[in-house]
Amino acid sequence: MTVWDRPEQPTRPVPLDRERIVAAAVALADEGGLEAVSLRKVAARLNAGPMRLYGYISTKEELFDLMVDEVQAEILPEEQSDDWREALSALAHRTRRTALRHEWLADLLGRRPSLGPNGLAVTEATLAPLDGLADIDTVMRAVETVSAYFTGAIRREITNLRAERATGLSKHDWQRASGPHVTRMLATGRFPALAKAVYDGTDVDAETSFATGLEWVLDAVAVRLTRAGDRDHDDSGEPAA
Repeated sequence: MTVWDRPEQPTRPVPLDRERIVAAAVALADEGGLEAVSLRKVAARLNAGPMRLYGYISTKEELFDLMVDEVQAEILPEEQSDDWREALSALAHRTRRTALRHEWLADLLGRRPSLGPNGLAVTEATLAPLDGLADIDTVMRAVETVSAYFTGAIRREITNLRAERATGLSKHDWQRASGPHVTRMLATGRFPALAKAVYDGTDVDAETSFATGLEWVLDAVAVRLTRAGDRDHDDSGEPAA
């Protein structure tokens, strides 16, 4: 029986329910990351005994599942677009913004699919605009490709933000501090491609980098979907578009 199927326990002194437990866990994670979350700490936040929580949640992994599902409500679009590219782009950007509000989410992205109501709704909102454009295997690979891109990009951005806080150095401060070493290494002539990137490349902010990479991935997915759609058309005996 999953955590989604297990009935809630009757209310007792110091009223508890999954909603209050998850809200407390999300608040702890927002303040101190996943390492700040434990059933004992959540219970303390709620002024309840730790054993009380086991009537609602069996393991910390179940608690993480509930936390992810809770914040996935922030990813769901207010209106579902019928345009697959617009829909996937919106979901990617909403996932990034949600992860920036709840940085711990980046550590849980890419795990097994969430089976909670919000997680299932996000999956449905991802797949629905692609339905009928190509065979289901092509659609699934398309979704996996886009997801792999924004998951990696979000994790990289969150990692950099954490590094800034840990070191007290912004990206530009770190670049200036590392400048003399990088200059000496590039002067050896052993890294010509890297030198071109350092001296001639345009520095862009994280949001611009994310949006650009996402557009390139969607361009590639569009090509594959078109080819798969044309192939299906040919196989049906009708003229390809």
